[in-house]
Amino acid sequence: MSATPLQRTPWGILLVASALLMVTMGVRQTSGLLIDPIHVSTGLGIAQISFSLAIGQLVWGAVQPVFGALADQRGPLPVLVGGGLLLAAGLALATWMPTAWGLNLSFGLLLAAGAGAGSFSVLIGASNWRIPPARRSMAAGIINAGGSLGQFLFAPLVQMLLTAFGWVRTLYALAAIVLVSLPLAWPLRQRAPRVEGGADGEALGVQLRRALRDRSYWCLHLGFFTCGVHIAFLVTHLPGEIALCGLSPTVSSISLALIGLFNVAGSLIIGALGERFRMKWLLFWMYLSRAVLIMVYLLSPPTPTTFYLFSAALGFTWLATVPPTAGLVGKLFGPRHMGTLFGLTLLSHQIGGFFGAWLGGVALEHGGDYSWMWYGDMVLAALAALVNLPIREQAPRPAALAAS
Repeated sequence: MSATPLQRTPWGILLVASALLMVTMGVRQTSGLLIDPIHVSTGLGIAQISFSLAIGQLVWGAVQPVFGALADQRGPLPVLVGGGLLLAAGLALATWMPTAWGLNLSFGLLLAAGAGAGSFSVLIGASNWRIPPARRSMAAGIINAGGSLGQFLFAPLVQMLLTAFGWVRTLYALAAIVLVSLPLAWPLRQRAPRVEGGADGEALGVQLRRALRDRSYWCLHLGFFTCGVHIAFLVTHLPGEIALCGLSPTVSSISLALIGLFNVAGSLIIGALGERFRMKWLLFWMYLSRAVLIMVYLLSPPTPTTFYLFSAALGFTWLATVPPTAGLVGKLFGPRHMGTLFGLTLLSHQIGGFFGAWLGGVALEHGGDYSWMWYGDMVLAALAALVNLPIREQAPRPAALAAS
């Protein structure tokens, strides 16, 4: 059977995938707002709560290739529904077991696994085969923008719920939102058709072996690993950094919301630019800009305006690295096993995320602030920029763009 992509972009499918990612990422990317309320209520240390969230970073990445492969083989619908149930269960369980091991199980395992089942590898993989090749970077940008919009919408919502009802009822409310969103998975039930010949016709094992021998694929992994350190540290500990500066939790929620809002624009713009420019250069400039932004932040006074400007500027590239990374995986290996191969790059991202979330808490407990994490983050962002340069990538062909 042919897997010829549709000639017209299926906007309905992209909007559904974007909406699902809005929910899963909205819940996941605002977890840093819960650290202080849980710490105050239960007496658990900041480092312990951070460790539970760090486990979640690792699990979220580890399940990506697994759920991506299941979606490639069985279709996305059972993966998305099962993931939603796991996510809701993790949110609810945290209220019943507010202990170190309870948070490791609820936040670290169930919530993270459920969010991973409804995340990039499955949603982009479910959509990619329907999209003309020249439009796949743009399509990934649209889906990715949904996750950023989720952070923008959920950050003030979560802070409002925490202020009004406390962290326990907030988690129940989030679980209810997840369950209500499950019917959105129905339009994504169809799996990619099998094809004969070419990269898209290769068996999964054959393509995996080919990918793991490819230097460009490993460069994507290394860059995404450092990106994971950066994002997980910030999403987990930016509220703590703001509190250390004597500012209110409202500044934290607004800052996280600004990151999400500006990444909506960043995801759409970078996704569109991926049709016109080499995606490895887009990654280079985004990672390099992060190093510069951190340096500027460290030299600036710790005022609300500083955090708002830092968050807005940082937000433009926040998860805008996803469309070019996914686009490059698709360019190198085709869409047939996209969920698996891109899922593996997300695993590397989240191994970095584990260290970013955990070491941030360790830095605070042992040093009293996050200084050495900021310096390390700045260096890693610069290294992430450089590691993308050796990636082999042909320039976009004008003829193909015109035909699309």
